[in-house]
Amino acid sequence: MTNEAIKEYITQHAPDATYDETGEWLNIVVESNQLKPLAAVLHGQPMQMDFLFCLTCVDYTTHLTMVYHFTATKDRSMNIVIKTNLDRANPIIETLCDIWRTAEFHEREVFEMFGVTFLHHPDLRNLILEEETAIAVDKTKGYWPLRKDFEDPINMIKL
Repeated sequence: MTNEAIKEYITQHAPDATYDETGEWLNIVVESNQLKPLAAVLHGQPMQMDFLFCLTCVDYTTHLTMVYHFTATKDRSMNIVIKTNLDRANPIIETLCDIWRTAEFHEREVFEMFGVTFLHHPDLRNLILEEETAIAVDKTKGYWPLRKDFEDPINMIKL
């Protein structure tokens, strides 16, 4: 499927989507409330994006951006990246782990490292950090090591 065909198909399901083809893969930006319905459509026919191989977050200091990389295992030439912006003060988005099981651990990592809450995630808890460490440092601000304003008074790290 060509990028033009993918864009036509996605526009049917997310009319406000914007596209960037300057990189190697087609990048699609959607509103956070459009992500879950679009993801369900991409997983099914005719797209069959059956592999979510990367899910991460980027802190731009003014907002957080969730970044999802998808491919179709039957047609490895179909690779897309979907991005959606979140409010940095209250980052909340629907989980995708009920569509792609691989999202479960990726979402837990983003939750722990960036403070993004994934609604309806079945097991949203830390993977690496001890809960006591995060709470002891600052109960009001949060303890998100991959945010750009992160300061670790225990290890004297300032990004």
